[in-house]
Amino acid sequence: MNITEYKGRALERAAADKLRELLGSASWLEGWVVERYPSLPGKEFDLLAKLPIRGRKPVELWVQCKSDPRPSLFPYIFVSSEATPPPVRVFAAPYISPNMARTCEENGWGWFDLAGNCRLEIPGALLLERKGNAPVHEPPRPSANISSAESARVIRALLVPDNAGRRWAQREMQLHCKPSVSLGLVNKVVRYLRDEAFIETSDDGFRVRDPQKLLFAWRDAYRFDRHNQRRYFTLKRGPELKQALLSLESITGGHAAYCAFSAADFQAPHVRQPRTWLFIGADWEEECATALDAKIVDTGENLMVLIPDDFGVFYGQESLGESLACTNPVQTYVDLWHGGNRGQEAAEALLNQKLKPEWKARGLL
Repeated sequence: MNITEYKGRALERAAADKLRELLGSASWLEGWVVERYPSLPGKEFDLLAKLPIRGRKPVELWVQCKSDPRPSLFPYIFVSSEATPPPVRVFAAPYISPNMARTCEENGWGWFDLAGNCRLEIPGALLLERKGNAPVHEPPRPSANISSAESARVIRALLVPDNAGRRWAQREMQLHCKPSVSLGLVNKVVRYLRDEAFIETSDDGFRVRDPQKLLFAWRDAYRFDRHNQRRYFTLKRGPELKQALLSLESITGGHAAYCAFSAADFQAPHVRQPRTWLFIGADWEEECATALDAKIVDTGENLMVLIPDDFGVFYGQESLGESLACTNPVQTYVDLWHGGNRGQEAAEALLNQKLKPEWKARGLL
């Protein structure tokens, strides 16, 4: 990986070279030119590409280069679109994160980075799309690690449907995330989420701006493998098992809950499977196993017990009355996504049937 820092004219030269390489990959496209530092009044961009399209007027790509792009600042420029045909606006950077790429696409911009990842489209004439190339230049380090247990506590509180639309003060958020989250960590996470345009801030606090984007970013960073998985078997069935499971609430003081597929059975039934999935705090595992009359097995399990790496998974549980509580639907979603065995299909059903309607009802979608 090249750790050269690309800024200013060095970035413009590198971006111009990469754009020429990308355009050159379309063998049928001929006669195009890429110019640096175009001196055109009212057109504030860094590169200009002119593409002759057979049977049409030439199309211009107006390219803006940034060394450290942040979605919260998009768009960086406002360019005139009086040209005929209108120009294609393109964003270029040494590294473009998935979130930055989505931001460009949602706003009708093309984009490319110095690794050759790109999406450049001239409607009806050209589409160059490449994703998955490893960064060839060191991406900027995020100011917060959203895969950590502490950051996850902040993100859960923001995304849980009961909190949707709520405006938070940082100290108030810290109280929701205790005991392991400091006010400094809350501040760090909030700044990162603001820069990534997941939240919006004002003098009276901060609130979620785009819950679905934030959920997807957390989902992709989430470390399901940090939970210890135990395979148990019990002879209890039906009402007897249901009652034994309900007793876990009093045994653990709320540190037991249906999770993953079993939680989804209550929140958005979609995938049927034979196991009961549970989160159980490590301090109560043996006592819970006794209450369920369950034994650890190598195969043939009918209880899948997850010992969480952090008690934050129990935040915002959904009470089920005469049944053991469920993890909140946001937690259920990320566990399903990483749970295998049609988990992603079940997660999509939960998103569409439960989360999106809740967010929409609160004006967030």
